[in-house]
Amino acid sequence: MSFRSINHKYLAPAAQGVMIFGIVSLCQPWSLFLHKYGVTLTLFGLIAFMITSKIAPDPAPEEVFDDEFSDAQSSHKDGGNL
Repeated sequence: MSFRSINHKYLAPAAQGVMIFGIVSLCQPWSLFLHKYGVTLTLFGLIAFMITSKIAPDPAPEEVFDDEFSDAQSSHKDGGNL
């Protein structure tokens, strides 16, 4: 598993989760600790998301069309024109 796939699968969603948790922490009235550090959590999640969103995921593997190539070869061997 490459760093790009780990980033795409775990790190970017975790950064989004930290941002959401920071916003919820600001809006809740029960814990003064969470309310006090809600802005810090939101900013940390925002910066982490900005960094992780710049890293592109792994490119999709290219498909090889062997069937079309083999059909063209077989028609050429049979004397057919391409």
